[in-house]
Parts: sequence; structure tokens; C-alpha cells
Amino acid sequence: MKTNEESKKRVHNLIIVDESGSMSVIRRQAFAGMNETLQTVRKMQETYVDQEQHVTLVTFDSDHTTWHYDNAPAAMTKDLGWNDYRPGGCTPLYDAMGKAISKVNAQVGEDDNVLVTVITDGEENSSQEWTLKMIRTMIEKLKKQHWTFTLIGTDNLDVEGMARSFAIDEHMEFCQSEEGTRAMFNRESRSRMRLNKCLSENCPMPAGSFFDE
Repeated sequence: MKTNEESKKRVHNLIIVDESGSMSVIRRQAFAGMNETLQTVRKMQETYVDQEQHVTLVTFDSDHTTWHYDNAPAAMTKDLGWNDYRPGGCTPLYDAMGKAISKVNAQVGEDDNVLVTVITDGEENSSQEWTLKMIRTMIEKLKKQHWTFTLIGTDNLDVEGMARSFAIDEHMEFCQSEEGTRAMFNRESRSRMRLNKCLSENCPMPAGSFFDE
């Protein structure tokens, strides 16, 4: 017989945020938004007692990949400090996605649910280890399991085209301004809450509807 802990649905929140130099334009809003996302995950842990929320939060540029949280229980997370997010450098998007997704994949069980959120204001320009083909192949495989992938990008990008190239069904474009960034994170949090409600009620969210309101 399973214990209460064993019977809980495990939900892994993988959040990958661009920390390249161009993000300095919206540094304050991106910083606040990441903390809002952490707060939302903690709220989900409190709201849905049948779930066990975990967080992996990664920021990246061409000089570093920072693991602010690595498979941490939601209740053990705290908001980031201002100096934890300092944009600079280029955008090794493929490397960041490849490292983070493959690491979480090695940590989850076959029945676990994973929500991957990628936020960027630029296209790939400096990866050295991973290619688009490698990322797409991995995503296509994991989508057949309990993984949901979302791509959020600024309105200077072809976000829909980028998402399609990755085989990501869920995508959202936002205006790189204070108001636009704040609205994006608010919408993302609402979407995250809807997904967790669906998981709690055993009601699958249809592909391509994550950001629908």
C-alpha cells in the first residue's frame, strides 16, 4: 500500500531564463517575474495537497549557467536576491535548454509531470555543445511522456516560428517593456495554476491551450 507521500503527484517546474545582455532592458521586471513564478509554485504546493512541487530555476548567458534551484522542494525555495540576476553576454539558448532538460529528465520518474518554461528575448547565437536538432529530438520524445513545454519570447522575435522549430506547442509573445513583461509573467502564472488544477482533477490540458484564457 502506498503512503500519502508516495501517492502524491510529483510536478517538476523547470524554468529557464535568458540572462544575456539584452535582458538588461527589462532586468527589474524579469527579476520580479521570476520571484512571482516561485511564489506561484509555492502557492500551488499549498493549494493542491495531492501534489509535490519541485523547482529547477536556471539563468544563463555565454559566460555562465546558474542553477538557482536544482530539483528543490517548493517549500524550500525563497525569492531571488537582486544580485542573483545580472544580464550580460550572449545567448547560448540550445546549450541552456539541453543541459537543463537533460538534467531534470535524469531526476524524474516515469509518472512525474514536468512543466518546462523557457523565457528569452533573443535567438540562439553562441551554443557549443547542443544543436537545434538535438533539442528538438529530446523534446519530441519527452512530449510523449508527462512533459509540457512552453516558449515565451519578446515581440522582436518570430516566437511561433522558434517554437515550431523546437516542436513546442505552447508559446507566447510579449512586449519588451515594463508593462508588457509584467503582463507576461502574470499570464504565465495564471496558466501555471490552470495546469496544476487540471493535474489535480485528472483532466488533461489539450495541447496548444496552455496560454488560452
